[in-house]
Amino acid sequence: MANKEIILTPEGRQKLVEELEYREGEKHDEIVERIKEARGFGDLSENAEYDAAKEEQSQNESRVNEIRHILATAKVVESGADAHLSVSIGTTVELEDAKGKRMSLTIVGTTETDSINHKISNESPAGMALIGHVVGDQVSFNTPSGKVREYKIVNITR
Repeated sequence: MANKEIILTPEGRQKLVEELEYREGEKHDEIVERIKEARGFGDLSENAEYDAAKEEQSQNESRVNEIRHILATAKVVESGADAHLSVSIGTTVELEDAKGKRMSLTIVGTTETDSINHKISNESPAGMALIGHVVGDQVSFNTPSGKVREYKIVNITR
């Protein structure tokens, strides 16, 4: 990931900023308090609460560093004047299959992917197949299970 460009939507950047603030503030304070309490239990060499709190502290610090790196190096894509004309990062695409079934996908940067909320990476097979297309275009892509899916783009929104 060191040489790979990280792309974020403005919403994705804001979520990372909020997570960073939480982890550096409230979460950090909670962990420090847990460490203090665990020290009060005596011998640190056999103190499971202390070990767990120190592990959580390490994981929190790693995530803080990761978020800082992403925020420092990521390219934030803003909506352009022609955003409604073609699929790009940050757009929501409404697709229709041959049977008339519709679904919506939002194209996001890799770090924002959330399949439960239909946010797909610009680097996924579906994301790569959709980017640059306009309403009315037919697109096809392979699903993770290897099936080829074909859809018509019926709407694009930002």
